[in-house]
Amino acid sequence: MGTLAVALHNTTPMRLDARFECAPGELVALVGPSGSGKTSLLRAVAGLLKSKSLNGTISVGEDLWFDSERGLNLAPQQRQVGLVFQHYALFPHLSAIENVRIAAAGGTSELIHSLFERLGLAGLEQRRPAELSGGQQQRVALARALARQPRVLLLDEPFSAVDAPARQALYRELAGLRESLSTPMVLVTHDLGEARRLADRVVILDAGETLQTGTPSHVFASPRNARVAELVGIQNHFRGRFHKQEPGWGRLDWGPADGVSLRVLDKNRIADGAAVTWVIAGDHVELLADGPAQQNVLRCEMFEQLALGETSLCTLRPQGLGQEIVTLNLSTAQLRSLEAGPGRWLRLQIAPEAIHIMPQKDAAARELQAT
Repeated sequence: MGTLAVALHNTTPMRLDARFECAPGELVALVGPSGSGKTSLLRAVAGLLKSKSLNGTISVGEDLWFDSERGLNLAPQQRQVGLVFQHYALFPHLSAIENVRIAAAGGTSELIHSLFERLGLAGLEQRRPAELSGGQQQRVALARALARQPRVLLLDEPFSAVDAPARQALYRELAGLRESLSTPMVLVTHDLGEARRLADRVVILDAGETLQTGTPSHVFASPRNARVAELVGIQNHFRGRFHKQEPGWGRLDWGPADGVSLRVLDKNRIADGAAVTWVIAGDHVELLADGPAQQNVLRCEMFEQLALGETSLCTLRPQGLGQEIVTLNLSTAQLRSLEAGPGRWLRLQIAPEAIHIMPQKDAAARELQAT
């Protein structure tokens, strides 16, 4: 099939400065807020983005689909793309099998019927979209995309319009398809949980620009900068100053001069004495009963606790840090066992690997450097 490689720049109607690759059989998720350029990128790959200012390249394997310098821009029907839309985009007056057949581009009846079998649509061939559930309509839309025998499969928020049970079933269908298809798949989603669950790699977009690319576990635990941390939903985002210590280790000063120092990993990416911004990954944080503060163990007052079933959203105020707060999702059962609640004191153990440090380059950093 070949790797999909995208490198695009654009000014209007949507600013783009984005690049990513998607290998055969790989699923790459484009993640970002509304207006970040996710759907515009998908449309550009499909040949549907009409913009005179678009420049760069789109290729699949050795084949160029778009090259602004050469004046090459293949029409959508020449690109052999399968596109699945958020709201299905089925023809309401056609049956399910007619909707698939109309996009088959020479595909055999055997191929079409095998898709209906594979996607759990057998027996529904003659039903019109109005006679199908949301999940069934989305399966028909997926069958239609696959009937083109695409070299690239593009999924534009395909699960957001269906209920939770249908969404879980569609996740399973997609997982099964990935085992049998060697097709690059690009998924647009605003759901971070969905990106974590489905994607091999994520591309974080903001205002049309690629901010970071990597595996979900790496990007969500180690954002490249403060904006990425914000976009991937990290709540605990602070400023401080980093100091090198023995090889592989450093000290992070948090708060005023008599505040808190945390032992952290030193990956030799931050200069000694640099002002930094940093985040806490909740996977390496543990709540303990009250007691004396220790290295990377902070006494905290429980400021607020909002029960959310098996977990509770808790706001903690570490001792000696003024108005700084840490927000965590914690086990309601564990909180109960610790007799935790608003106004009670506990200890928060923050493992060094839970702390991800980034350079601070904005005006706030300059202010911090001057203190």
